[in-house]
Amino acid sequence: MRLASLLLLLPAAAIAQAAKPAGPAAANGYDCLIEPNQRIEIRSPTNALIDKILVERGSAVKAGDTLVLLDGSVEREALSGAQQRADSEAELRVARARADYAREKFRRREDLREQNYISTQDRDESQAELRVAEAELALAVDNRRLAGIEARRLDAVLKQRALKAPFSGIVTDRLQHPGELAFTGEGSRPILKMAQTNPLRVEVVLPVSLLGQIKAGRAAEITPEAPLQGRWQAQIKVVDRVMDSASGSFGVRLELPNPNGEIPAGVRCKVRFL
Repeated sequence: MRLASLLLLLPAAAIAQAAKPAGPAAANGYDCLIEPNQRIEIRSPTNALIDKILVERGSAVKAGDTLVLLDGSVEREALSGAQQRADSEAELRVARARADYAREKFRRREDLREQNYISTQDRDESQAELRVAEAELALAVDNRRLAGIEARRLDAVLKQRALKAPFSGIVTDRLQHPGELAFTGEGSRPILKMAQTNPLRVEVVLPVSLLGQIKAGRAAEITPEAPLQGRWQAQIKVVDRVMDSASGSFGVRLELPNPNGEIPAGVRCKVRFL
């Protein structure tokens, strides 16, 4: 029997189904990639000698953990001096005593001048001494206040000598060692590299025919490639508003919770939108 005669015997629905191209991407999910939510480089905020590095490559750290200690011996000595000046009242007591003495002296000279026992010039000289003493007292108060400000500044500088983890994650590389000089600036070599593994980021490229069907907030099922097993639920966070005209596609970013760190980053996966 000819093929044309056979097609005449088939129902119209069967012919349409046979002519429809297979869609394995839609049936099995779309290719995706699981990546760290962010990657950063830990650099020194200033040129300083590395005193200690408290983590190794592969170390799991929590937000706020101390990673690197830079040498701060000079700043500690300066902080000690500033705190001592801020706490000391010796200069303030001396200036206050001089001001009190000058004030009493001027009062006695003023009484003597009213009784014509001393000249106006003597009274004016004691008044000038009082003004100088009061200015010295104000200067002593300012010096103590400035010493307190300097102590707080040096304390902040010392805190910057302890480099802390900005988020929970994994140390992916260690590029410097204790005893080396760490330099500041983008062109300098970082001390450590970190990756945030909770949550993870899932990137997928979809055909433009799905535009309008994929919306932020929807759930999706993530299946990592073998030998990993299991399925995890992610949530759509970003849907690109600019299409790639060359490939007729657009990008989507999903957020995949990973509180126990059981899902490794950097693996391929399949995503199926629920």
